[in-house]
Amino acid sequence: MTTPLDAALARVSADIDARFDRLLAVPDDPRADLYHAMRHAAIGGGKRLRPLLLCATADLFGVDRDCSGDVATAVEAIHVYSLIHDDLPAMDDDDLRRGKPTVHKAYDEATAILAGDCLHALAFEVLADPATHPDPFVRAELVFELARASGPGGMAGGQMMDLVAERSRFDLATVTRLQQMKTGALIGVSVEMGAILGRVAPEGRRSLRGYAHDLGLAFQIADDLLDAEGDEAVVGKALRKDAEAGKETFLSLLGVTRAREQCRMLVDQAVQHLHAYGPEADVLRAIARYVVERDR
Repeated sequence: MTTPLDAALARVSADIDARFDRLLAVPDDPRADLYHAMRHAAIGGGKRLRPLLLCATADLFGVDRDCSGDVATAVEAIHVYSLIHDDLPAMDDDDLRRGKPTVHKAYDEATAILAGDCLHALAFEVLADPATHPDPFVRAELVFELARASGPGGMAGGQMMDLVAERSRFDLATVTRLQQMKTGALIGVSVEMGAILGRVAPEGRRSLRGYAHDLGLAFQIADDLLDAEGDEAVVGKALRKDAEAGKETFLSLLGVTRAREQCRMLVDQAVQHLHAYGPEADVLRAIARYVVERDR
């Protein structure tokens, strides 16, 4: 049975695929393999959770869907670039992503690095384009927030901490900070950017930030549970690598039962942050509940 959330995810996925298809038209020159590699990573597969978060937040404020779709594509470009680089032999050394060979396996390491670099650049090209939003102040704030969420104080910094975790012992507070940066930063900025498109003042975004904060942590705990208990064929990537590498995770520190309880509590808190909104926030509520129910 298809749920409203399934339908929303399918719509956003199709839209993001169509936008990448247009942005990544393959040129008839020596760059062709680079574009093919970018398309391999960006089109098809994936949950498209971040684009849906951005679009659903923007919908709260009546933002034009074409505008929020462009901005959501920029966020997804950053997410996909991070996955390409994270899968490289120098990082996690994975062979499978979204049920397909990783980019360095389908092509080669040099092409994978360049594909990631180009998707990173593409994200900011899209955000800075006047066709995305007519207001230069909105575009500047979108660029600033995505850059901050992607860099050393956000996703990339969290990835560095994750590499260090292979040779260090982290306590719960450090693991929480790592995941708030590595996973939570892009989830948080997706909601933030939706509110920016809605021209919500920073002080008016507090409840949405609380929602995104709790959702990001719940998402990572659910990921740890999937890594321990999931089916690789369903999840579409290699599992149980963190345990084999000796990394501390929410699961290793809390145990399965407490981790699952913590995940549910965070989801309940995330939903509570939306108490001021009516049915227009039902997709955001459904995303939070989906976190604890998903199998991939």
